[in-house]
Amino acid sequence: MTIMQALRHASQRLADAGVPDAAYDASQMLAHLLGENALAMRLSGERTLPPQTLSAYEALVERRRAREPMQYILGETGFMGLIFHVEPGVLIPRQDTEILCEAALERLSDGKRVLDIGTGSGALAVSLKALCPGCDVTAVDVSETALTIARENARRNGVQVRFLRSDCFGALAGERFDMIVSNPPYISQEEMQQLMPEVRQEPELALFGGKDGLSFYRRIAQEAPAYLNEGGWLLFEIGWKQRDAVQALLSAHIGAPFALKDYGHNWRVVGAQWRGHGQDI
Repeated sequence: MTIMQALRHASQRLADAGVPDAAYDASQMLAHLLGENALAMRLSGERTLPPQTLSAYEALVERRRAREPMQYILGETGFMGLIFHVEPGVLIPRQDTEILCEAALERLSDGKRVLDIGTGSGALAVSLKALCPGCDVTAVDVSETALTIARENARRNGVQVRFLRSDCFGALAGERFDMIVSNPPYISQEEMQQLMPEVRQEPELALFGGKDGLSFYRRIAQEAPAYLNEGGWLLFEIGWKQRDAVQALLSAHIGAPFALKDYGHNWRVVGAQWRGHGQDI
């Protein structure tokens, strides 16, 4: 079977299974398997594939037919111009989260201490350290699987980040930071029932934010003042319908909030600056 024949066959099988962008996914998986650029591979489309390659390709196609996310199948994804390893058991970094990273970088400078709560693959923590090398980054997660992947991503990208297993601030007694960032679980109970098949294969621990999706925002906002230096920032990624609720939490516990939209013009980031216990909010 040639490359073009294999691509046509795989594209049809994926389309029949309801996979969006079936032809694109078929091409990306075969290029990944061959270790080639997708365009260059297609230009040599009459090349015959050996049986072992076809067998391996069919295994990848079957995984995608089962709606396993492409990022898990390929084993990596891009974020802030860096490459991160991902696998089942860790949330896949999204482009929308780059808005949170950019907002953090605008408020960072050398010597600042940063805490990333719920680091997952380490995308935020590693990117902040890579793009602001002079800051000191700590990242926490309750999942040892996620922390193992995050440590590997820090090594791959050549940065030093302190990773700790911690339930929010649990392992950080007595420490203070100049910035706290978090992309916490924020999917509500109702929304969990409506997720796309691919998203359902990501860890529920990294998705479910309680009945109304706000459980972690409440906890972090209430506890953050004990861990923020005066003038420090608390920055959250939010679900597109959560701006008002999260802003209210920050107004009550941190300071005057701001909000930013993502590339799809949905509300995606809410943050505030901690002015100290004597602030007028």
